[in-house]
Amino acid sequence: MKLQQLRYLVEVAKQGLNVSDAAEALHTSQPGISKQIRLLEDELGVQVFVRNGKRVVDVTAPGREILKISERILREAKNLKRVAEEFVNEEEGSLVVATTHTQARYALPPTIHDFMQRYPGVKLQIKQGSPTQICEYVMDGTADIAIATEGIDQFPELAMLDCYSWNRSIIVPDNHPLLDIKGVLKIEDVARYPIITYDFAFTGRSKINRTFETAGLSPNVVLTAIDTDVIKTYVSLGLGIGIVASMAFDVKRDQGLFAIDASHLFEASTTHIGIRRDAYLRGYTYAFIERFAPHLTHAVVDAGLNNKGDD
Repeated sequence: MKLQQLRYLVEVAKQGLNVSDAAEALHTSQPGISKQIRLLEDELGVQVFVRNGKRVVDVTAPGREILKISERILREAKNLKRVAEEFVNEEEGSLVVATTHTQARYALPPTIHDFMQRYPGVKLQIKQGSPTQICEYVMDGTADIAIATEGIDQFPELAMLDCYSWNRSIIVPDNHPLLDIKGVLKIEDVARYPIITYDFAFTGRSKINRTFETAGLSPNVVLTAIDTDVIKTYVSLGLGIGIVASMAFDVKRDQGLFAIDASHLFEASTTHIGIRRDAYLRGYTYAFIERFAPHLTHAVVDAGLNNKGDD
């Protein structure tokens, strides 16, 4: 039994049982993967995959258990390598941070700048996606940590650490009637206009919906996007008012638009970091986390990883 054979198994499953795609992802040949998988099946005495001719069409019952164990073995092999690297090259390596557009564009830049100055030998990669996608990146080992507002709590294998709380603003173009309102902005005022905001899976959208539902209102959401800059672009065209994270508005950069504080209308959201509980973190990973959220010290992160209950 070889680690390479386990990698082939896991990659075929990851690629939806497509051996050709697995071979392309692993930069090897399709016949080579098929041969090694059959050798492993012969050694184990059971079939991992159900085949129809040369095509893999399903995973057998023992195959599902073998895949789980294979994934665990590969993660531990990766952890072994990280332990060795930590002692040989403390400040060299790689760090993959999976996050959403809002975090990557507005929250992370100062952290990334400081980290790259302090750890020039670390290759840093940012992988963007939806909350579910970035959690899956961490689950399958293609990312080290996930940073998002939504989604992490849906993956019990991930420790979820609170970073910071934030709220929203209403973005409107110049001369919009909402700018003339005297006194406190009401949710009924917002509901009168077409709304442009985040896609449901992103950036606290569920809390936006709950606010309208509680008030017995149905917001007229005419456009959704995963990118805050896209939302602001269409607001500037007069297609509606925007509901965005307050940190995404900059007076100097967003000329022609105005932000109205809406923190009294919507429940605050919390951005979290998600980490596999069985991951071995390099020292510079702890440093990155603490730069992003200073209260998340090495000891606090370790306590979160070891907490098997609610985080």
